Amino acid sequence: MPVDFRAWDRVYAFFRRWRKQGLAGELHDRLRGRVRTAEGRDREPSAGIIDSQSVKAAASVPAVSRGYDGGKKINGRRRHVITDSLGLLLMVWVTAANVTDRQAATAILPVLRTRFRKTLVWADGGYTGRLVTWAKEKSSSPCRSSSAVTT
Repeated sequence: MPVDFRAWDRVYAFFRRWRKQGLAGELHDRLRGRVRTAEGRDREPSAGIIDSQSVKAAASVPAVSRGYDGGKKINGRRRHVITDSLGLLLMVWVTAANVTDRQAATAILPVLRTRFRKTLVWADGGYTGRLVTWAKEKSSSPCRSSSAVTT
């Protein structure tokens, strides 16, 4: 903690209280809106990018929240992230590393849709296959390509 902050436990107590009341998320959303406005964009994004990253988990991480990513040969967790076109966070979801991109997308894209009216989400090849068909069925407008999912 910076020297001009109070003791870490007091700062954490405030953060915990704010998070419980939803203020941490509200603050993040407002700051993202201000940055987007300052960049000449609408407050609400119309495009996003989804991707994931597997990371090794420390030995102190419970085994039930870890998994093995066979492609990357990593025993740990996976961060599933959706950003806007400026790279600002829209959503983050942490899972066991064995949760695939497609599995995570079917869980987080509906949540993204409730938070943002209509956002075109771009994805890499890890999100192909039945996910594209699923997204087309859930979407009110068709996908533009196999790598774009309208939420």
